[in-house]
Amino acid sequence: MDRVAGKIALVTGAASGLGKAIAERLAAEGATVVLTDIDADAGAAVAASIGKGATFHRHDVTSGDDWARIIGGVEQAHGRLDVLVNNAGITLMGTIEDISIEAWRQTFAVDVESVYWGCRTGIGLMKQTGGSIVNMASGAGIKASAGLVAYNAAKAAVIAATKAIALHCGQQRYGIRCNAVAPGAIRTPIIDKVLAQVPDPDAMLKGMEASHPVGHLGKPSDIASIVLYLASDESSFATGAVFSVDGGMIL
Repeated sequence: MDRVAGKIALVTGAASGLGKAIAERLAAEGATVVLTDIDADAGAAVAASIGKGATFHRHDVTSGDDWARIIGGVEQAHGRLDVLVNNAGITLMGTIEDISIEAWRQTFAVDVESVYWGCRTGIGLMKQTGGSIVNMASGAGIKASAGLVAYNAAKAAVIAATKAIALHCGQQRYGIRCNAVAPGAIRTPIIDKVLAQVPDPDAMLKGMEASHPVGHLGKPSDIASIVLYLASDESSFATGAVFSVDGGMIL
């Protein structure tokens, strides 16, 4: 129960779903966790339920000023940052012919620009002591779907950025590793939001399940486990990699 004992970890999008599961798992394994989310009430409740020194801060991950405030607060409170999990994200449906430019821009703002700001500001603090960055990509960044053009493009961008960031940190000898996790469909509130965008949610859910060779969707704990590995010193030789945890979806 001490795989990340003593580490300071920041998890975005931690009010629900994957972020909540990741924050809970890191705290259970000994980390002091800073949770952020746009949903202040839910995020504060998660931090309170975790206890163990966990704190919550409302956070717009698309804002550079907000990122500077969050990272500055971590430095003031803890003096360092060991683990950064860029988890916050959205999924908006649409083909290239029907998705609006507003939805395209919103997807890139939340799913890609948040990673830019998180890594840019986080590295400034992390390079003092080294650490691990985990960016949440998706199997959709590797395998395309006609109706997810913005999400496909955004998550592919996260994967490419992760590799470039890993190279930079390695070349600068910062002691910072940067990896991406590419989940398949995980049953979280974000899946419910996706299902709410289509006329036949039951058919879409069955199609999602069938697209995974294992025959079912994943659980948040499946992703929390791989993030825990990447946050820990067990993964000290892993950087610039994409860890697919997707029930075989991309095969």
